[in-house]
Amino acid sequence: MDERTNYYHLTRDEWQGFYRNGIAPLTDEELQQIKSFNDQISLQDVQDIYIPLTHLIHIYMKEYDSLHLSKGLFMQQFVPPAPFIIGVAGSVAVGKSTTARLLQMMLSRTFKRRNVQLITTDGFLHPTKTLIERGILDKKGFPESYDMERLLNFLNSVKNGEDNLQIPIYSHEVYDIIPDEFETITQPDILIVEGINVLQSPANQRIYISDFFDFSVYVDADSNLIESWYLERFEALLNLAKNDKTNYYYEYANGPREVALDFAKKVWRDVNVKNLEQFILPTRSRADVVIHKSDNHTIDEISLRKF
Repeated sequence: MDERTNYYHLTRDEWQGFYRNGIAPLTDEELQQIKSFNDQISLQDVQDIYIPLTHLIHIYMKEYDSLHLSKGLFMQQFVPPAPFIIGVAGSVAVGKSTTARLLQMMLSRTFKRRNVQLITTDGFLHPTKTLIERGILDKKGFPESYDMERLLNFLNSVKNGEDNLQIPIYSHEVYDIIPDEFETITQPDILIVEGINVLQSPANQRIYISDFFDFSVYVDADSNLIESWYLERFEALLNLAKNDKTNYYYEYANGPREVALDFAKKVWRDVNVKNLEQFILPTRSRADVVIHKSDNHTIDEISLRKF
């Protein structure tokens, strides 16, 4: 089946024309603070792309709330509203973290009475020690490197309204889970879940992570472009690590730059692009909206799922 036939493919001009009434609920300074290292995004992008996207999410939220109300009327009892969960997926270095943080800020300020929280699935990676014990350290980021059962149980608990849910914290500086440190999720009205694996199906299980989602976004770009952005981000991380001996990248930052870049290219070739082609890209067709980027992170097309 041709994936493209399942979407309306819209140019940037067409997309921004659907909703022109919004005003960006943040300043350029705030936008630059939440964007990823090497991502390129402007207030014009917020105006053209993300304000219409926020309006579309609001439409989905109203339908979601209406369905909960109707269920309560059907059962003749009060049915407490379950959190509205948004998934943000895409390759390493494509800019999905920027998209997720921007959506959190915009939704928080647009719907001031809603508690909007954000998690990344990095916290559900197995610790490095476990990956080494299982002989899959070179598969970090692949489906088997995640504690998918824990992630699914967490999402189930969120949907059931449980409070003070703790999830592990992952540090990109030490490249590992931080022992005995947790992030607490407190009954969000809207939860954004960002990660490379959020639209994937766990092995040997019948439920998808995306089964818990009420809306989902996939950030897309040509793999050659993503590779260049990955290498740019790697160099930015080296610059930050130069004086920090606890940083995973410290030795690479203080050694020959060509050796460090050769290492990064090998990681891209042996891990990231394989993961993208085998496990991430095939999930794109599950997204409600696909944001496509071209050179310089310019968003040139939006695809909206038909059904």
